[in-house]
Amino acid sequence: MKKGDSFEGYVTKYDFPNVGHVEVSNENGTYDIKIKNAIIGQKIRGTVNKKKHGLLEARLEEVIERAPEETADPCPHFKECGGCTYQTFPYESQLKIKEKQIIDMLKKSLGDNASDIDNAYEGILGSPDRSEYRNKMEFSFGDEYKDGPLALGMHKRNSTFDVVNTFECRIVDEDYRRILKTTFEYFTRLNIPYYHKMKHEGVLRHLCVRKGRKSGEILVFLVTSSQWSNKYSKEEWDRILEAWKNELLGIETKGKFAGILHIKNDSLADAVIDEGSTVLYGKDFFEEELLGLNFKISPFSFFQNNSLAAELLYSKVKEYLLSGVDGKPVVYDLYTGTGTIAQLVSEATSKTIGVEIVEEAVEAAKISAKRNGIDNCEFIAGDVLKCLEGIDTLPDYIILDPPRDGINPKALEIILNYGVKRIVYVSCKPSSLARDISAFYEKGYKLEKMCLTDLFPSTYHCETVCLLTK
Repeated sequence: MKKGDSFEGYVTKYDFPNVGHVEVSNENGTYDIKIKNAIIGQKIRGTVNKKKHGLLEARLEEVIERAPEETADPCPHFKECGGCTYQTFPYESQLKIKEKQIIDMLKKSLGDNASDIDNAYEGILGSPDRSEYRNKMEFSFGDEYKDGPLALGMHKRNSTFDVVNTFECRIVDEDYRRILKTTFEYFTRLNIPYYHKMKHEGVLRHLCVRKGRKSGEILVFLVTSSQWSNKYSKEEWDRILEAWKNELLGIETKGKFAGILHIKNDSLADAVIDEGSTVLYGKDFFEEELLGLNFKISPFSFFQNNSLAAELLYSKVKEYLLSGVDGKPVVYDLYTGTGTIAQLVSEATSKTIGVEIVEEAVEAAKISAKRNGIDNCEFIAGDVLKCLEGIDTLPDYIILDPPRDGINPKALEIILNYGVKRIVYVSCKPSSLARDISAFYEKGYKLEKMCLTDLFPSTYHCETVCLLTK
């Protein structure tokens, strides 16, 4: 088979993340074709779009037959939006799919030590909220097709540029949907152009909404380029933002607005970057409660996207780290974000040291710790790789909760050289964990306990928590 060939077949195998395998035979032989977004049990039609070293990859064109377990009713954006993958599956089936993919991948990574996973694995914890669970969304401005009208929502599946209006998204609550639609209608009326990623022209870039599941506080920030000055005076632009703010405040919401911000971003990168912010209403943070503690969360600081499932996750981290421990250890919480885990374990430690590269997250962590009456947490702003050698107090145990790309190999070497008895590794991208785990085994660590926690219903993402002991 060659690039451009079409085929039909059943998905017989499924790998993380979200990659199906279809076996196709013709007069030249039998081919194993990888195809994203095709799920085991489905009959699909695809087109080969890549052939390299004899390996074939294809683009999904159509699901001809659903898998036998696909019985759930998806949201109206399901076929176009790239945000969700498993909406058509009942929730228990979603958990089984994630479980099998991740376990199979980790076993492959561990090779001769694969049986350690069977001995360590404790199961998968489902999310208490199966819909409307997210406490953060980044919506993009764009168009649904080239030179089309303004759109505001999620990127279209398998597209870098096209954006789908997602006014009925099911993984956020009604407050998000109303804020999204009100913002879209307002800027559509004004005919303000979106920022074109290739031309680097235009104004509107992102709409970000964060909301506390327990506190109900809502933080909204509009991200634009500074190219509004090509059309409007400073006074006119200020009036536009003021009117947008007032439209939001006029929405009937279940939550309450903590803050409404405007953020400037002239970076060429397609990312939400703060190059200067203005508070249009309220404050520049919101608050949330987890396991009895209060956390201040700023616009760009990391905080788990599913508050109720995060409580399950952090309870498991605490259990793995401290179960059966005598005395009060010194703990490093690396990639600490807003210091959530550090504060939650602090009552059982003599000292917890959190390291985080985002400075505003560190400042938020310090404020939260003070509010929570915690005085044995120290938070350091900086890169883990560069900071560790400057910390005088040595750890007894270490918590790792790195970003999706996992741990820098040089940083991991320094971490493992401490030789602590226990390391708890929290991974939001299991393939990064699968890559890193061999380094632990080379340093004499073994997987003792492991569980999965689903913070992302309807998607292929899943958190993995591992206890590695020396």
